[in-house]
Amino acid sequence: MLRAVAKFRIGQVVKHRFYPFRGVIFDVDPVFANTEEWWQSIPEEVRPRKDQPFYHLFAENETSYYVAYVSEQNLLPDESGEPVEHPEIAEYFAAHDGANYVLDPESRH
Repeated sequence: MLRAVAKFRIGQVVKHRFYPFRGVIFDVDPVFANTEEWWQSIPEEVRPRKDQPFYHLFAENETSYYVAYVSEQNLLPDESGEPVEHPEIAEYFAAHDGANYVLDPESRH
């Protein structure tokens, strides 16, 4: 079995390859770790492989904030330097250095 190595890291700001949202990574699964029902709900023509890292994001789009679960193949680095405004970021991260978020050493997450 191949060992998946994550391309992105916790605290990195990323954007979705196809959909108009971006977010900050707060956790990563080395392979798919969500429900089969969730995976089957993705249209087959865009359904990602399960044998790759999947990222938990504090995500935002033009109208809302939410938590997203996204395959590595569908993420790109966000080079804008703009912070993500998701309200839960402060629970995990202490600061934004212009490129990434720095984990809060006091966080229990």
